[in-house]
Amino acid sequence: MPRRTGSTAPPGSALARWRLRTQRLTGPHADDAAAVVDHLLAVQAENPARTAWAVASRTTRRDPDDLTQLLASGRVLRTHVLRPTWHYVARDDADRLLALTGPSIRTVSLRMLTTDLGVPVRDVERLTGALLDLLEESPARTRPEVAAGLAARLPDLADDLRGQVLGTLLQVAEADRLVVGGPPRGGEHTWSTWGQVVRARVPADEVDRAELGAWVARRYVAGHGPATAGDLAYWATLRPTEARTALEAGDLRRTEVDGRAYWHLDEPPADEPAQPRAHLLQVLDETYRGFQESRWLLDERGVVPRGRERSLGMVLLDGQLVASWRDRRTASTVRFEVSPHRALAAAEVAAVEEAAQRYAAFLGLAGKVSVATG
Repeated sequence: MPRRTGSTAPPGSALARWRLRTQRLTGPHADDAAAVVDHLLAVQAENPARTAWAVASRTTRRDPDDLTQLLASGRVLRTHVLRPTWHYVARDDADRLLALTGPSIRTVSLRMLTTDLGVPVRDVERLTGALLDLLEESPARTRPEVAAGLAARLPDLADDLRGQVLGTLLQVAEADRLVVGGPPRGGEHTWSTWGQVVRARVPADEVDRAELGAWVARRYVAGHGPATAGDLAYWATLRPTEARTALEAGDLRRTEVDGRAYWHLDEPPADEPAQPRAHLLQVLDETYRGFQESRWLLDERGVVPRGRERSLGMVLLDGQLVASWRDRRTASTVRFEVSPHRALAAAEVAAVEEAAQRYAAFLGLAGKVSVATG
């Protein structure tokens, strides 16, 4: 049964700061990249060059080679496990997570492949069989190599491998736990068979969705909370009723704020100034993409334009989204161009500049910052 916290319910902005601590963006940070991925269970990873910072910014090391080595070793995978989109996930968690989320991902991806892209089911089956044969024979294949190998095996379907078809076919095979992201090679993503990389596989007919749901709910809240049932349903591709049931089964605490239930593991931390104050992140970051129902705790004042994101870069200050940013790079420098959503005080600008310099140091470049005014 859920346990209600005995503390006074914090305001929305305090919940947002609490999440920064939970996500290791403010102290105490994680020791390394492996600890970050383990803690968050899955980290959105559509753009590897950008999302590497999402992982490193949560660690005490901030070493660009840390995540790279984990991917090369296969301890961390980059594959489709949620919604569906790219995520980093620990190899040891991949099977249990996809056993729960895979059917939903498969439904979405297969519908796109057969209905939107017009590939007959019989051809999906032929292509999948050829894909497995190809990867069994030669694992860790890049996308161009997979396309060439399938075209050689099934020349009558070669034209079908253009555009989105191959990527969507691979998503279906990932959802079925047949293939998975392999170690990068020459900076390119690769695929291998599930058995070559993950090996463990709970048979589909033995999956206990209630048990896995409670496990995912607890892991999600441990790495992201406080969070709502709607947040979990979005993040884990669950039905709303499944998400609520999973949270209630997870031995979690619940706090009511403005009529909404937030689930968490521990009592609220002391709402004191945390370090660092500011962060330069992407809207793909788990602080933003990890939520849907309560995402806008990041904007208690309502200063951020709603609708489609106008910029991929976001500046968080004391847990609030106060600006967007973009960068311009040369061989030796990176310039961060910050566009505030509200006027920033001098101390706030200094905190943003410090955050930009941390990111520049991670990139190995000299950092320059410009903050728009007016």
